[in-house]
Amino acid sequence: MQVQPIPGLEDGINDIRLMTAKIVTEDIIPAEPLLYKGGEEAEVVRAGIKTKVKEQGLWAPHLPEDYGGMGIGFLKHAYMNEIMAWSPFSARLFGVVAPNSGNQKILLKYGTPEQKKKWLEPLIAGDIESCFSMTEPDQPGSDPYAIQTRAVKDGDHWVINGHKWFTSNGRGADIAIVMCRTEEKDGKGGVKDKMTQIIVPMTTPGVNIVRSVPVWGHTHGDHCEIKYENVRVPLENQLGRTGTGHQAAQDRLGEGRVFHCMNSIGQMWRAFDMMCKRAISRDVHGGKLESKQFIQGFIADSYMDIQAARLMTIHCAHQMEEGSAARVDISAIKIFVPAAFERVVDRAIQVHGALGVSGDTPLAGMFQGARTLRLADGPDEVHRIVIAKSVLKCYHEGMSWDFGV
Repeated sequence: MQVQPIPGLEDGINDIRLMTAKIVTEDIIPAEPLLYKGGEEAEVVRAGIKTKVKEQGLWAPHLPEDYGGMGIGFLKHAYMNEIMAWSPFSARLFGVVAPNSGNQKILLKYGTPEQKKKWLEPLIAGDIESCFSMTEPDQPGSDPYAIQTRAVKDGDHWVINGHKWFTSNGRGADIAIVMCRTEEKDGKGGVKDKMTQIIVPMTTPGVNIVRSVPVWGHTHGDHCEIKYENVRVPLENQLGRTGTGHQAAQDRLGEGRVFHCMNSIGQMWRAFDMMCKRAISRDVHGGKLESKQFIQGFIADSYMDIQAARLMTIHCAHQMEEGSAARVDISAIKIFVPAAFERVVDRAIQVHGALGVSGDTPLAGMFQGARTLRLADGPDEVHRIVIAKSVLKCYHEGMSWDFGV
């Protein structure tokens, strides 16, 4: 990976990108075969890279300095993500792996001092693991208000009953942040349902892991199906005020969608790099692959996909940094970037032939990840509706859409 300072970008962001690229290029990518293999030797390498990351002040870009992070804010973190994403191992080695990172930010914003001491600090230190338990098998994931898992007050406890799946990191987690329906007085003598997040230790009686959900043929992953059956936890395990669960979920999803897109751009960048190197080195039918017009078309189309995806995402990130909700732009990149990612990786696989679908390159994993992102954080179709409604609302109000802002 060859990364140069970006003209017009502040020195701080350029410095972070260059330092990150140096570690990813010189330490992480060369170690990938060993890291995939695992074992004691891999753990020694992991520990060494983490130490180097911390020494250079690049650990936990999503956290404030008071909690051992970089304290760099949203925009710098977004720029850093496209570099880290060159390797699937970078996130954990830079201390910003999901779902722990998202849970840490939610605990920071909504947690009480006691909750931060009990759960956030050990989570940051790596002494415990966490999972996020929201999606349900019998309800549409695109509609968070459809969640049926319910928490009912019983004395000084919440009693939780419900059925979740795709609870990421469920196998290794010590705590879960569970999205539940709770009742709240409506001010008119009645009650209404609101969403509330509750911290549940995984050793609590009634937390029953049904299975690891098979994903893309992988049968021993950590996306778990879980049944919560009369799970009792203290009322103080509630995260934030009653009814703030949906907003807390949106808080992590908004920034998360930008980070996912920057991750996708970084992976596209690596796939493009691999494709070009393959094209100039592979002999076929009397010449190099690069001499074939089909391959030249792949390179040109991929260049356009990456540039368009990157510029859209950076524009959205800058809008959010300036305080804009950027709802339309978030939905736009959520649709466009994973689709571009899928196209770029598909072309790279084609150029690599059988090697492209083997486990000897990261391309197969990239392709699966790209397709999954068209569902994760909201399916494409929902985001298209958001865009269309927002645009048409503008016209109904007698205005026209301004693409300059």
